[in-house]
Order: sequence, then C-alpha cells, then structure tokens
Amino acid sequence: MSLRLSAALLLAAVAAPVTAQNAPAIDAANLTQTVRTLASDQFQGRAPGTVGEERTIGYLIGRLQALGLEPAGPDGGWTQPVPLLHTRLGTPATLAFDRKGSATPLTFGTDIYLSTLQPSDRAVVENAPLVFVGYGVTAPERGWDDFKGQDLKGKVAVFLINDPDFAAIKGEPVANSFGGRTMTYYGRWTYKFEEASRRGAIAALIVHDTDGVGYGWNVVKSPGGENYGLVVPPEKQTSLTLQGWISGETAGRLFTGAGQDLAKLRVAARRKDFKPVDLGTTLNAAIPVTHEVVQSQNVLAKIPGAKRPDEVVIYGAHWDAYGEGAPDEQGRIYRAGANDDALGVAGLFEIARNFKAAPPPDRTIAFAFWAAEERGLLGSEAYAQNPVFPAEKTVANFGLDILQTAGRAKDVVLVGKGQSTLEDDLARVAAAQGRTVSVESLPERGLFYRADHFSLAKRGVPVLLMMGIAGASDLAQGGKPAGQAWVDAYTGKCYHQACDAWDESWNLEGAVQDIELFYQIGDELARSAKWPAWKAGSEFKGIRDQSAASRK
Repeated sequence: MSLRLSAALLLAAVAAPVTAQNAPAIDAANLTQTVRTLASDQFQGRAPGTVGEERTIGYLIGRLQALGLEPAGPDGGWTQPVPLLHTRLGTPATLAFDRKGSATPLTFGTDIYLSTLQPSDRAVVENAPLVFVGYGVTAPERGWDDFKGQDLKGKVAVFLINDPDFAAIKGEPVANSFGGRTMTYYGRWTYKFEEASRRGAIAALIVHDTDGVGYGWNVVKSPGGENYGLVVPPEKQTSLTLQGWISGETAGRLFTGAGQDLAKLRVAARRKDFKPVDLGTTLNAAIPVTHEVVQSQNVLAKIPGAKRPDEVVIYGAHWDAYGEGAPDEQGRIYRAGANDDALGVAGLFEIARNFKAAPPPDRTIAFAFWAAEERGLLGSEAYAQNPVFPAEKTVANFGLDILQTAGRAKDVVLVGKGQSTLEDDLARVAAAQGRTVSVESLPERGLFYRADHFSLAKRGVPVLLMMGIAGASDLAQGGKPAGQAWVDAYTGKCYHQACDAWDESWNLEGAVQDIELFYQIGDELARSAKWPAWKAGSEFKGIRDQSAASRK
C-alpha cells in the first residue's frame, strides 16, 4: 500500500459520518457529507488511473471497513483490477471515401468522427468497401436478420441508429416488433459495433440522426478521437480498426454518389426482407494513434448471508467521474460528479449501514463501486467477464446513478419498463410509500443500456436502475413542471461538467425516498427464496433461462 493510499484511508476514518448503527433509516446528512468529501478538490475529479483514483479507492475501503463490511474482491481483497486501454487518434494523414477512382476527402470531426480500440501506432484502412446493413440487427427471437449472409470481413459496415421499428408508422408490419419508441439493446451504438466486429468488419460507421440517438453531432465528436476499452488478449481484440459516425449530411452525399436514396433505404431497412447494399465506395484512412494501459480498480464488499451465502443481491454505483478539465466560469477545473455518481456511492454506504444494523440476511448482500463507468461501463463489464459471484446465483442488481436533488416526490421514475418482475416490486414498495410509478419520459434514448447494471443484465441478472434524469419527477412542491425544470437544468448545464458539484440548494428528501425503495426491495430478496425474473419479450430472458436449473 502506498503512502498516498495510507493517507487516504486515514482521511476516510476522519471523514466518515458518525451515525447510530441501530437507526434503520437513510440519513440525508450522511449523504451530504459523503458527497461533499468525494466531490472535493482533494479527489481531483476521480478520473481512472490518477492520484484522484488512488485517494478514492482508499477512501472507499476506509468507509467500508468502518461500517464493518467484509472484502469481496478476488483472493479476499477489497479491489478487482480493471486494466484499461486508452487510445487517442492524431491528425489523419489520409481520410477519404473513394468511388471509381475519385477521392472525396473527409474532415475529421465535421464529416466523420472516429476512434479505435486497437493498441496500434497507426490505424490503417485501405480500399475497404462500404456496405449498408440497415439497422444491423440479428434478433432470432424476433425472426429478424439484416445481414442475410453478407460477408463483412475486411469491409466497412454502415448502420442506421436505433431499432428497425423506431421510425415505423402505424400499419407497417415492423411497428412495435422491437420496443417502438422504447429502445432495445439492438438499437444502441455499442451493439452495432459489437455486431460488426463479430462479423469481421475492418471498420463500422453509424449514420448520425439526432432523433434516433438522442443527442447532437456536438456530443458525438466531443471525445476528440479518444477512447477507452478493457485490455484484452489479442485473440479477443475487436476486428474494427476504426469505429465511429458519419454526419447525416455526409451520409446523404455518400448514398447519392452511390446512386442510392438514403430516405428510401431507411424505409426498406424497416422490412424483414431487407438485404445489405454495396455502396460502390471504399474507405481509405491512415491515422496515427497514441495508446497506453491505465490501471484502475473496482471496490467490492459484502455482508455474508447466514443461510444461503452463495445467493447474492448486489448494489452498485460508480465511483469515477471526469477528472480535470478546462476551467468553468467560476474557475473550477475538476469535473467531480457530485451527483454523477458521488451521491449514488453515498446511497450505497447508507444502504450498507442499514443492513449492518439489521439482523443478518439469509442471502449475501454485495456492494460494488464500479470503475470507469464514464469510459463505457468498463468496471462493471470487467466484473461481469470475471465475476466474484456467479451470474446464475446473483439474485438481482440495483444501480444508483444520479438521483434527483429537488425534494420529495409523489412518484418514482421507472427505467426500462417491461423488462423484469423487479418493476412490479418497485411499484408495490413505492405504493407503500404513498408513491406511484411513472415511466421514463424519453425511452428512445436507451438509458436502460447506459449504466453499469447493464453489464450484469447482459449476463442474465435481473436489474433495476434508479436514475434521476430519466424523467420529470412529480415533486411534492411544483409537480412535474418543477421536476422537468430540475432535469433540464441539470442535463443542460451540469451533466459531466464542473458545475456537477454539491450545492446548498440540494434537497435530498427525494433521493432518500429512492434509496429507501432500493433498500426495502433488496431487503425482501435477501430474506427470502424469491428469484426475480425477466419478462416475456425481454432480450435477456433467454440468457437467464439457460441457467434455470441452478436456481431450483
């Protein structure tokens, strides 16, 4: 243990809130103190692989030790290694589409945005044919296959964003075949890149569409050619030398130049009989790459089950934020994520404190503080690839990632309606609080697939996410208009920015309600033999069903 880590553990002991261990209630004062500590300059924005991470890990371990939890990492330790590949593209030497010997230069960041997850000094693509694959979906359970046997090895796959039924109109056969306006995982850009790699493509490009993806081109290009991924052995490395987006305007010119009508192809891609289209165009790119390995860590703790310790309920929140950046108007340089997700971390501490004050649970309760969520859910994905607790014996995962700070609410916002029976538990327990359930306001943005719980969902574990920006809370003071005003103010100004800082105006009564909800649902599961299940139609049900025998 380094001197800095030892100092951080000492800091934890000093900073830990002192609250009676026999008080089974979520304490807003404890939440505040934890957030103010983690979002302070001492932790330098909590970026992976920095001094800020080192201090954060020490603080988390110190707090968990003070609460009386046991380490749950590999080999009996508190942490799980999360080695990260960090890449950044330089200025392209070559970047162009070529059709019949005529090159069309592309401007990086304007016409096209790219990154790489290959640890090479140069990203080179030579005369790779572009193939339009529609939405690029293979969904056997829906009888859907956009590829029709198309060989993509050495080619560039060009995708539309979202699901095949996203833009469908009433009367089209595809309407509501996926999620309608509610995105499924097939609609996420991450799925598109994964599918292209599975099929051996050398590159993948998604046609940008603000309505379909939920954000503008400015967000797409904001990483500036930077990317993060998990370090993997060569045999598991992505086939994609480059992955990224083309602007809608660039796509229009590309398809027109190829003698195709993009608008008509969008409609054609909504049919089951769609077949890939060769665009008669190649991509040429030669771009320098800087790359390094960054060492990060998850922190894992547990309260062992007294009767069935191999069955596990997991609570999760991510400890990382965005580190140091350009000064804002107040001169703040650290993007410290007070709400995203220091408040979620604080919630886990309060849940753990309450469980320790109660009789021992029948099942094990685990607490996961994930690394590198902001880099692509990488800490939770590293855990899911190498789980301490097998997925088939993991009862459920509850994720806290941004909680509303505008006060008590008359409802709770559900993310991912129709996925699992946990939403029925949420409604029942919320009703006991005198609250109703509202569905997320923009399900087409796929928030269900954009937080750490998703890494476990992909392995079949039933999950539930609490995310304050998923919709307007019906606030006790001001109703839904006030709830929407809070969402707009946070997402429009402070999300991932330096102003995501603790503020005296915070009213944590609503956050306390939401944390209590998750505590109560998890407490029921930890003291029963109940197994939550995926609902019919969920893309994760088949995965869970494969291990059903282990839960009998």
